[in-house]
Amino acid sequence: MARVKKVKEIQELMWKPERIRNIGIVAHVDHGKTTLTDSLVAAAGIISMELAGEQLFTDYWELEQQRGITINAVAVSLVHDYEGEEYLINLIDTPGHVDFSGDVTRALRAIDGVVMVVDAVEGVMVQTETNLRMALKERTKPILFINKVDRLIQELRISPEEMQHRFFQIITKFNQLIKKYAPEEFKKEWQVRVEDGSVAFGSALHKWALSIPQMKKKGITFKDIIEAYKEDNWKVLSEKSPLYEVILDMVIRHLPNPKVAQKVRVPILWPGNINDGVGKDMLECNPEGKVVMVITDVLVDEHAGVVSTGRIFSGVLERGREIHLVNAKKDYKVQQVAIYIGPERVQVEKVPAGNIAAIIGSKEARVGETITDKGLDIPPFEEITYLSEPVVTVAIEPEDVSDLPKLIDTLNKISIEDPNIQVKINQETGEYLVSGMGELHLEITEYKLKEAGLKVRTSEPLVVYRETITGNAGPIEGKSPNKHNKFYIVVEPLEEEVQRAIEEKRVTSTQDRKERAKILRELGWPTDHAKGVMWIEGVNVLVDATKGVQYMRETKELIIEAFKQAMNEGPIAREPVRGVKVILVDAVLHEDAVHRGPAQIYPAVRRPIYAGILSANPRLMEPILRLEVRVPEEFLGGVTKVIQTRRGQLLTMEHEEDVMVVKALIPVAESFGLAAELRSETEGRAIWGTQFEKFELVPRELEPEIVRRVRERKGLKPEPPSPEEYMSR
Repeated sequence: MARVKKVKEIQELMWKPERIRNIGIVAHVDHGKTTLTDSLVAAAGIISMELAGEQLFTDYWELEQQRGITINAVAVSLVHDYEGEEYLINLIDTPGHVDFSGDVTRALRAIDGVVMVVDAVEGVMVQTETNLRMALKERTKPILFINKVDRLIQELRISPEEMQHRFFQIITKFNQLIKKYAPEEFKKEWQVRVEDGSVAFGSALHKWALSIPQMKKKGITFKDIIEAYKEDNWKVLSEKSPLYEVILDMVIRHLPNPKVAQKVRVPILWPGNINDGVGKDMLECNPEGKVVMVITDVLVDEHAGVVSTGRIFSGVLERGREIHLVNAKKDYKVQQVAIYIGPERVQVEKVPAGNIAAIIGSKEARVGETITDKGLDIPPFEEITYLSEPVVTVAIEPEDVSDLPKLIDTLNKISIEDPNIQVKINQETGEYLVSGMGELHLEITEYKLKEAGLKVRTSEPLVVYRETITGNAGPIEGKSPNKHNKFYIVVEPLEEEVQRAIEEKRVTSTQDRKERAKILRELGWPTDHAKGVMWIEGVNVLVDATKGVQYMRETKELIIEAFKQAMNEGPIAREPVRGVKVILVDAVLHEDAVHRGPAQIYPAVRRPIYAGILSANPRLMEPILRLEVRVPEEFLGGVTKVIQTRRGQLLTMEHEEDVMVVKALIPVAESFGLAAELRSETEGRAIWGTQFEKFELVPRELEPEIVRRVRERKGLKPEPPSPEEYMSR
C-alpha cells in the first residue's frame, strides 16, 4: 500500500508547479552521485535506508553494477516534506564518465537545476567543468554538494581549519567556472555561497550532510564532525543531520520551480514567439494551454515498443490524446502515459506541464523531438547539442552470417536509444561501422549486442577523422548525367568565428532567416551570402548566391540532400567534412521536372563540391582530447613521459595542495590504452580525466600514411582521387 500511496501523492503534487523541482544529480565519474541518489530515494520510502549507498538503486542494469559506474541516466519521482509542505522532486541520476556525457546533455533539457557533486579530496575535475558548462548552457541553475568529507578526515587526517580551507578552494574554483560559462545575467546571481546554504558538505556513503543553515539549526560544528570520526561514532551524524534532509531542503530553497525556470529557459531553447499563444503558455507553465513536450530519452522496450520520456512545457499529456511530432511531421495517438519511480514505469491517466513523463505510442519520436497537439503548427525546440562528437569507430560483423538481420535490427535499436552512437555500413567490405564517444562507449555497445544474443567480431578502435580545406577553389561546373542541368560551385574555408557560432547554436538551419543573416553580417559575411544560407550540415554551410535561376525553389531540397551527402563523406578518405563553405554561384535547370530528379541533381552537385575540396589544398583533421592528471610530485616524470610519447602537448603544470596538476592535449589516435599506461607509470596514484577539446590538422608528415590506411580499410584505392576525376567533361 505504501507504494500506491506514493504514486497518489505524486499525482496530486504534479498539479502544483510551485511545489515541483526538476533536478539532476551531476558530477565527475566516481564522485558519488548514485550513492547520494540512494539516500534521497530511501528518504522517500522507495528503498530501505539501511540499503542506501549500497543498493545503488538507479544503477539497476547488470553492467553498471559490474563496472561500478552509471551508464544510463535514470529518472525517479519522490516526495519531500519541507517546513510542513510536501514537494515533488523529479530527479535524474546522470552518468559521470566522459563517454556518456551525451546522456547528461539530454537529461539537462528535461530539468531546471542541478546538484553538482564534487569529491572533497579530488576537487573540481575535468568532467565537473564539462557538466557544469553544459548545465549553464541549458540555463539550469547549479548548487554544490562537496562529498566524501569522511576521506578528508580518515585518510588525510586534516584539522577543522584545513578542512574549511579545502572547501574554500573548491567553492572558489566552482564559482570561477560559473563566472566563465554562465549567461551574463546569471554570472553573479548563480554563484554558490556557504552562508546562504547553496553549498553543502558531507558523506553520501555515511549518509550525513551539513550546510550553514543546518549547522545553526542543529548546533553542529566541523569540530564535532572530526570528533565523531575520531571516536568511530560517525553513525550519529546521519541521525543528527541526515543527508537527504540537507540536500532536498537545499534543492527546494535554491533551485527554481517550473514556473520560474521556464521564464528563463523557454526564450533560449524555443525560437518561436513567446509573447502570445503557445509561447506564453510555456512561459507560464500553463496546464490549460496546448501540449508542448520535448523528448529527452528514448527506450525501445520489447513489450511496450518505443517509450519516449521528456519534459512537458505546457498543456496536459493524457492517454488517448492526438499528438503531432513536429520534426518527424507525423501524428499519433498517445497509448499510455507514465511516470518513473526508478526502474519502474508507473502508468497514470495524465501529466500536466512542469513535469517529466513517458509516453508510449509514438514510434518515430526521437531524442530532441518536439511534441504538440495534432493540427498545431509551431517551430521545434532548439536541437540538443553535444560538446563532443563520436570520434572513435569499430568495425563490427556477426560471427554467423545468418545473424546479420538481427545485428542490423539491434544496432538500429541502440542508435535510437543513444543518438551519440552512429552506425554506417561500409558498402565495399560489408562491415558495420559503429562510432561512439570513446573506447568505453563502444565496449558498452558491444556488451549490448552480446546481451541481445549476438556473437560478433570487432576491430581495434579506429579514429574518426575530418576532412577540411585551407584554400579556395572554383567556380567549378557540375553537369547532371543527362547534361540538362548545370551547377557552378565555389568552395572556401569557413571562418573560425562562424564555425564557433554554429557549434554554439547561435547560427542554425532552422532559425529565423533575418536573425541568422544579421549574425552572419556581424561576423563579416557579405549581405547576399548572409541572406542566402540554404543549409548547415555539421560545421559546413551551403550558400545560394544565384540570381534569377528558374526552378531553383523546386530543386532546393535535392541540392541540400546532395550537399549533405558530400559533407558526410568527403572525397579524401570518405570521412566527414568540417569547416567548408560551399557557394552555389550559378545554375542552369531543365524546365521539365522529369529531367531534374534525384539521379540527375545529386551527382551534379556532389561532384563539383568534391572537385572543389580536392583543388583547395585539402587536409585531414584529427580529434584532440584535453587531459588533466593529478599526481604526487614524485610521479610527475612518468606522467610527462606518457604524454610526450603519445604526441601530447603539455599546457600547464601547477602545484595544488600536495599534488601536481598536469594539463595537456593529446590526439584521440594516441589515447588508446592511456589508462593502463598512466596507472603503470604512477603505481596507480594518478587521478585523471579527459574531454573532447577540438579538431586539429594532422601533422603533414603523418597525413599521407593515415589517408592511405583509412582508404584501404574502407576498400578504396590507396591514393585519393584527383580533382579532375570529378570535373565535368
